[in-house]
Amino acid sequence: MNVISTSPSSTEILYALGVEPVAVSHACDYPPEAIELPEIDVSKVDARASADRHDQVQAATSDGHLYRMNPERIDAVDPDLIVTQGVCGVCAVDDVLVGETLAELEADPDVLALQAEQLEDVLECVREVGAATGTEDRAASLIEELRDRIAAVETRVPEHPRPRTAVLEWMDPVRPAGYWVPDVVTAAGGEYGLGDVGQPSEPLEWEAFLEYDPEVVVVAPCGFDADRTCDQFHELADRPGWDDVTAVREDRVFVLDGGAYLTRWTPRLVGAVERLATLCHSDVFGESPTDVRRP
Repeated sequence: MNVISTSPSSTEILYALGVEPVAVSHACDYPPEAIELPEIDVSKVDARASADRHDQVQAATSDGHLYRMNPERIDAVDPDLIVTQGVCGVCAVDDVLVGETLAELEADPDVLALQAEQLEDVLECVREVGAATGTEDRAASLIEELRDRIAAVETRVPEHPRPRTAVLEWMDPVRPAGYWVPDVVTAAGGEYGLGDVGQPSEPLEWEAFLEYDPEVVVVAPCGFDADRTCDQFHELADRPGWDDVTAVREDRVFVLDGGAYLTRWTPRLVGAVERLATLCHSDVFGESPTDVRRP
């Protein structure tokens, strides 16, 4: 079966099930071997500063799509299946752009559009990809393993206290993470008061962030690794009132690779649960892994 993946999330799921795609999105970087595969799209956004990238995204999406697909490359690999997504046309190529592109091509593959809004949906995505690729048994085993890991954290989380936790997926403008992230924080033993599970991320007024006064802050911008987040961290730290936030005063501000652990709906979200548990309850779970950074 020739499978194309149009998003980093679906690429990770495919590899986790032992299916190597024949082509991927330009943003697919995990596992490392995905980087060597043919790319079927390019992004129209190239700014570095958060505010500039935000403006480019707004401009690109107002005129159409954020990405350009390569129809000739899609035809060349002769796909049987395209695994795409229908959650966020900003994060990666979505099912709308895939449909528009296929209408112009000779290729006539099946299209699986993954949808994930809650942590449970992520496990369902694994099941769906397994069904579409003939790897149902492997998918079932992986789902069982992921559920066991989540349960192992939840059974150790103390009922009280649950620290007020903020996970930021963008720094300028400030955007608390949405969709499945409240589930991740809850499973890790935190209290998430900046958004409801299943709802998309929305910009937050700085005064509202200060009023929430989080006790734990995790900064994990979409599309940024930890090094880049640390380089751009002044976008938060230079704001008035930052030094008065409880998490800042108590040295509980952390940087996490957003693409690796929080902004993609992949099995690595369970790794986010395990890491956030160490940030919310280090007395129970011990110190966090070295890939959790301090800015």
